[in-house]
Amino acid sequence: MRTARLLAFTLLTGIPLMTMHGTAMAQAYPEQPVKLVVPFPAGGTTDVLARALGQQLAEKIGQPVIIENKPGAGATIGAEYVARSKPDGYTLLMGAVHHTIATTFYSSLRYDFQKDFAPVTTVAMVPNVLVVNNKVGVKSVADLIALAKREPGKLSFGSNGVGTGQHLIGERVQLMSGVKLLHVPYKGSGPLTTDLLGGQVDMSFDTITTVLPYIKENKLTALAVTTGTRSPALPDVPTLDEAGLKGFDAGTWFGILAPKGTPEQTVSYLNQNLVQIIQSDGFKKDMANIGAETIGDTPAQMGMRIADDTSRYAELVNKLNLKAN
Repeated sequence: MRTARLLAFTLLTGIPLMTMHGTAMAQAYPEQPVKLVVPFPAGGTTDVLARALGQQLAEKIGQPVIIENKPGAGATIGAEYVARSKPDGYTLLMGAVHHTIATTFYSSLRYDFQKDFAPVTTVAMVPNVLVVNNKVGVKSVADLIALAKREPGKLSFGSNGVGTGQHLIGERVQLMSGVKLLHVPYKGSGPLTTDLLGGQVDMSFDTITTVLPYIKENKLTALAVTTGTRSPALPDVPTLDEAGLKGFDAGTWFGILAPKGTPEQTVSYLNQNLVQIIQSDGFKKDMANIGAETIGDTPAQMGMRIADDTSRYAELVNKLNLKAN
């Protein structure tokens, strides 16, 4: 039907069909709902960002954006699902820095994060924050380190999965401070936060978005942010660098990717619409309220970010001799 209309337009106007073909193809997308896969359970930062972005993207492109949670194995189950999906722009991944770590951490991955995906845009960078529950009874990083040295292996830290950003941050803190902590992996930030509040786990290095409400309610104590500069969301909380772990600088980025082979015009269409949303004043304000710093870059820039982080985390994973069981 679309081809027939295009042919009729060509006959009436004299504009060659070949000239219109690229435009017609671009206009053909999207013609059905778009699925955005979140590789973590509901409630975590990845899920929160995906739902906020998906709602506005749906309004902009005129098609529903369906959020589908596929958690497990350090976010690799959802990533593999998208990597194996039809490259037509209708199945996308809400990826994150975790996937660049998984490249080295998991030796049996059935996809290549750099080769099997087409980057679309980086949505935001979110600082991680070291928080402890009130039962721990410390108010500073120095106090926490002193306690951990007195009781090696007793204090526990939770992460949203082995091989994720939170896990690597926890391992690096142990390396730099000379303490021994017990790592307790979860399938996502939602169940981790529940246990953190309940005292089943002592601390976490989760993203600010997840724990910020509980910090404000004094249910969790923020000891330090993991980025090189303080977060506007927690201006009175020092960085780990300021707290004595010199040179510590790590955060978590989140972004949209499509399967490899997705048409360039589809990737470009998605990038243009997503960047407009991400860089809008309203979206920036909403993200700032949950501690996220918006980005909205080009596919090429996101690709460089992925390559750089894959190399950087490979060095750290190998140095710490961390591998999936």
